Amino acid sequence: MKSQASKFLPKTGKKSVFIGMSGGVDSSVSALLLKKQGYNVTGVFIKVWQPEWLAHTSVCTWREDRLDAMRVAAKLEIPFITLDLEKEYKKEVVDYMISEYRAGRTPNPDVMCNAYVKFGGFYDWAMEQGADFVVTGHYAQVTEEVGKVVSGGLSENSEKATVAPSGHVSSPAGAALPLAAFAAPRVPSEATVTFSLSVGTDQNKDQSYFLWTLKKEQLPHILFPVGNISKPEVRKLAKKFGLPNAEKKDSQGLCFLGKIDVKEFLSHYMSNKIGDALDIDGNVIGEHDGAFFFTIGERHGFNITKKTPNDEPYYVISKDVEENTITVSNKSIEGQLPNGRKEVKLENVNWINGNIPETGSTLEARSRYREPLQKIKIIGGAMTEDITRNIGNIATVDKEITIQFEKPQYTLSAGQSLVIYDGNVCLGGGVISF
Repeated sequence: MKSQASKFLPKTGKKSVFIGMSGGVDSSVSALLLKKQGYNVTGVFIKVWQPEWLAHTSVCTWREDRLDAMRVAAKLEIPFITLDLEKEYKKEVVDYMISEYRAGRTPNPDVMCNAYVKFGGFYDWAMEQGADFVVTGHYAQVTEEVGKVVSGGLSENSEKATVAPSGHVSSPAGAALPLAAFAAPRVPSEATVTFSLSVGTDQNKDQSYFLWTLKKEQLPHILFPVGNISKPEVRKLAKKFGLPNAEKKDSQGLCFLGKIDVKEFLSHYMSNKIGDALDIDGNVIGEHDGAFFFTIGERHGFNITKKTPNDEPYYVISKDVEENTITVSNKSIEGQLPNGRKEVKLENVNWINGNIPETGSTLEARSRYREPLQKIKIIGGAMTEDITRNIGNIATVDKEITIQFEKPQYTLSAGQSLVIYDGNVCLGGGVISF
């Protein structure tokens, strides 16, 4: 990995933070809040691999994003560095994603981007430079076991914010959080017993789902400054302090690659292969352009040729990559598909704070971002045996477990991340292997 600077922060009494600045408003306001708190802030733009065919299209925005990040850094008068993590991104995110789709699985590149790039290469590099904290603009919180918020820009002695037992922070209804609430820098304490990852206060933006690979050792050194405020409040702060990207729209699409559609991206590495769309009885009722492009529960991208006047929407309920077929079905009157299952196996399991739930524990989980939480029970697996694995930077003991849902699930796919919660605390997760 390479950067454009050889000298970094001066040795002062201030706590030093390296913040990943994407050019977006969330990371920009995070940098603003930390600067106002008195941290010694350095902005870092992470440069990742870009395919040649994307380089000169309107979809490729990394140069504009980097320029936006530089403008914010100049406005805040903080140092700015570009960190080259192209190799890490290409290997651990892009190659992984293509390989998983080819195998008929449904990967989550955003999870792997956090694991290998933001809290992998970037985190490791920042620690090597002497950073006290690594920062991103994620909507999530790091909390102590006792519920005191230790990340998100709030301190225990803040008079303008209320720290609830759950670790959430509330402000007067409709009021913008005053900067006085962000007055005291967080300082690591040897007295801290356990750190946990908690959901963001803004339930519409909570991103804890993508952070289940974080390690116990990392949590005391991670800050999420916007994790306890809402997106509208973030926008207000950006406008109030004149950040040049205050009106910039949120990024969409693949992590770091921008607005490009996943199927369009994959089509450059996986040739279209016309195949049959089958009904649940095995009859050919349509066609598609490649079984590996689809995920369970999807309702677009295939063509139904045998139609009736009363046809309801069809959903993918299974696929066979070797035969290049997908099976589709309508929903029942009750709104359900015929492929429901209540039990799944998870591999590459990571428990964030190191505490493994007991077999029989009743918790909650989701297999997709923003999906409603579902009640689950841990019913078996290697809960006490050490299974050695190296998952990039995730130097952890892997646990393979079996999960039982209270209600049948209809969109589970091999390769997806299943993320497990205990109330507002994200305990960790794993990859569905069936």
